[in-house]
Amino acid sequence: MSELSEDQKRDFEAAAFRRLVAHLRERSDVQNIDLMNLAGFCRNCLSNWYREAAEAAGVPLGKEESREIVYGMPYAEWQARHQTAASPEKLAAFEKARPRRG
Repeated sequence: MSELSEDQKRDFEAAAFRRLVAHLRERSDVQNIDLMNLAGFCRNCLSNWYREAAEAAGVPLGKEESREIVYGMPYAEWQARHQTAASPEKLAAFEKARPRRG
């Protein structure tokens, strides 16, 4: 593998993130619970990680602002347009896989 500079790594990681976000915006048919059940993360997780990175750099960013960056629109609007009710099976799978805190 080629040795990458830190700038190249950052640029490539940023490009991959932008492509992932664009892909998730195009695939609004894929529900967050499906992502959570299959991959252990969802759009909200991405927005939380984005916000945490901004805050670590000293840039205050609100929850709704970071969600709009990932969803491409206000979260409430995305929910109204695209979110469907989760089936009892999907909810059970989510509860089973969710790590317990405490």
